Amino acid sequence: MRVKSNAVRVEPDPRRWWILGVLCLSLMVLVVDNTVLNLAIPALMTDLGASPSDIQWIIDAYILVFAGLLLTAGSLSDRYGRKRFLIIGLVLFGGASLIALMVTEPWHLIAARALMGVGGSILMPSTLSILITVFDDGERRKAIAAWSAVAMVGVIAGPTLGGFLLEHYWWGSIFLLNVPITLVAVVAAVVLMPETRGPARGLDPVGVLLSTAGMSALVFVVISAPGKGWSSPSVLVAAGVAVLGLGGFALWERRAAHPMLPLELFRNRNFSGSSFSVVLMSFGTGALLLMLTQYLQFVLGYGPMKAGLALLPYAVAAALFNGVGAGLGQRVSNRTLIAAGMTVMALGFVVLALMTADSGYGMLIGGLMLMGVGGGLAGPAIYATLMGAVPPEHAGVGSALNDTVQQVGMALSVAVLGSVLAGVYTSSMPASAPAAARASIGGAFQLGDPGVMRAAREAFLSAMSFGSWVGVVFTLAAVALALTVLRPAPKVQAVPEADLVEAGN
Repeated sequence: MRVKSNAVRVEPDPRRWWILGVLCLSLMVLVVDNTVLNLAIPALMTDLGASPSDIQWIIDAYILVFAGLLLTAGSLSDRYGRKRFLIIGLVLFGGASLIALMVTEPWHLIAARALMGVGGSILMPSTLSILITVFDDGERRKAIAAWSAVAMVGVIAGPTLGGFLLEHYWWGSIFLLNVPITLVAVVAAVVLMPETRGPARGLDPVGVLLSTAGMSALVFVVISAPGKGWSSPSVLVAAGVAVLGLGGFALWERRAAHPMLPLELFRNRNFSGSSFSVVLMSFGTGALLLMLTQYLQFVLGYGPMKAGLALLPYAVAAALFNGVGAGLGQRVSNRTLIAAGMTVMALGFVVLALMTADSGYGMLIGGLMLMGVGGGLAGPAIYATLMGAVPPEHAGVGSALNDTVQQVGMALSVAVLGSVLAGVYTSSMPASAPAAARASIGGAFQLGDPGVMRAAREAFLSAMSFGSWVGVVFTLAAVALALTVLRPAPKVQAVPEADLVEAGN
């Protein structure tokens, strides 16, 4: 028996592009805050009396809490409302930034940064999950391109804006900047955004506990092992907690009636393939990109603000080709775009790997612009593939998982590859050089000896070249993964509005 019924056509939200602006603003405040803090380290040492250990925890407290809570926050946003969690995250992040202005001791700032991590973990998954629920398939790729372009511009805007603020004001100005931006974003979210959530289902408190404990312990291992050693008691205990927590989480989620992370997502080749592509890309680029500001300031002699501006062509290339990648995605498969973009990125790494002490800024920015072009082509396709494989009811936890694998990849890169690159630098320095100069290029420049400084520049370039070749290997591995694992998304057949039928007896 065939029963005709009228199809309900869902019109796109007329405010969707304004909503995208709010999401981009929310993302921008997170990215800028994370990139600007490193510039304030000297001021925190002199004005706040922070020790090197305090500085490490000021940075790591945010990362530890942020990465540890992402999955939980994404899952809860699916249940209780993504708009609600976006607003809560903005309020916590802005409020913690306000608290940071009033601190008088380093441990106060560590606590404020941890609270900012809580706000960031609640805020971040909501930006992408709201985006994919507001935009339909026809416009989603363009929206994702704009969203990821803002993230790239924020990476460059952070050091540039931070350098200006630190040159003219006190260190607290970098946190004060967050307050008006979050206030505007909160008001705009309340006025413009619809609330979206997944279907009602039970909580998974055991999954929340296991994922938070396991992820926090894993991130602690990653950020602590390079300094304390992989065999130190605290690192070994944390590693045990990470294994037990994440292993127990995987076992529990397979049996839970209402799992916070549906493990069947990983059976989808596109979801798992794009997730691991993000890990490979993040690991290959994480530590190397941290070295760029040191190269610009120590090797080329730029100031903080000039160093930020020097990276602007890279951000512009990435932003422009995000749009190109979004347009090509209408005609070219995601797999092809990801493979092509990653190949161009690998070429950019090759250019950086071939740099010498006489290469200068031109060769550096040429390699970086190739990386920006490649990342712009591949980025929207990766996000579209990953989020396209996530059911709408799990948009929050799917977005959180994307953020989590990216954070873990970056953290592993900084911890593991960062230690390796430091070792390459030290081994490339003359054995007769002072210990401080062999430890870091910053230590070498503090000595003021022209001979030591010249040797430090050459040793630093050796380490940067090694890191670039590592980037080549990992981006090409991502190319191979995309070509072998990813598959075209199934085409959805349009159903004429008047002919929607329902089968019955």
